Amino acid sequence: MPVLVAGSIATDHLMHFPGRFSEQLIAEQLAKVSLSFLVDDLVVRRGGVAANIAYGMGQLGHRPVLLGAVGADFAEYRAWLERNGVDCSWVHVSDVHHTARFVCTTDDDMCQIASFYAGAMSEARNIELAPAWQATDADLALIGADDPQAMVRHSVECRNRGFRFAADPSQQIARMDGRQLRELVESADLLFTNEYEKSLLESKTGLGDEDVLELVGARVTTLGSRGVEIVARGAEPVHVPVARERARLDPTGVGDAFRAGFLCAREWGLGWDRAAEVGSLLAAYVLETVGTQEYQVKTGEFADRLAESYGDDCAAEVLPHLPV
Repeated sequence: MPVLVAGSIATDHLMHFPGRFSEQLIAEQLAKVSLSFLVDDLVVRRGGVAANIAYGMGQLGHRPVLLGAVGADFAEYRAWLERNGVDCSWVHVSDVHHTARFVCTTDDDMCQIASFYAGAMSEARNIELAPAWQATDADLALIGADDPQAMVRHSVECRNRGFRFAADPSQQIARMDGRQLRELVESADLLFTNEYEKSLLESKTGLGDEDVLELVGARVTTLGSRGVEIVARGAEPVHVPVARERARLDPTGVGDAFRAGFLCAREWGLGWDRAAEVGSLLAAYVLETVGTQEYQVKTGEFADRLAESYGDDCAAEVLPHLPV
């Protein structure tokens, strides 16, 4: 059954600074910081949280349904996503705004400084999930980083209509207040965050770790180089290490790829550990490329790399679900 993937759709402008941001920051002067970084590279790529996740799911043979708001400049991007297995029938096209822009600079330590222009994304608050859910017979909606009002609206709609959903506030935790965050995550089957976002969400909502777990079915927390931890109500925590990587070129979109792999594996009926392993390997594919949708999954190679990172049993369990 399809998964609805709601969230941002954007164009990424990715740059590299040949140095370390930390060496340019003076602790006593941070209140009046004024810096310009001379970069040595610029690439323009397709991006956006929802589009990245949908692309990754398409690479694994799923047929995700993308929901988000874009500008009239989306035509070429739409064709690309549809060629890669993404249903774009329910994407809203603005009459007045351009598609969102993500501008990001990465240093030699893989630290990032970024800005995001919403553009057409501000119209996502007008999107209703029910028509797409009913027409596609979906069984899960992922609510990813988007216009904050849209994220809250989607979560409320899912609760009111009894739709299963996953909350993935991601970068928008910084923009949303505690009330909005609680409305977003309450009754979610899954809550995705990284380690820092987990702490920030708890700080803003005033909820402790156990309090949040009372609101959601399971917490999926990525821990950077230490892997991922899954804590589900009534179950022992599961920890999965990162997959073996072959290069470290750009971390942009790594979390999106993890979510894509994780959701596909869960839709296949696999357990928490296998889902995290599939997600972690797909994340490694993104880390090894510049751009969030510049990788391709080849079934044999993907299975071999699963075996290399997590053993033959993992590869054997996942292989039947991969595209032929």
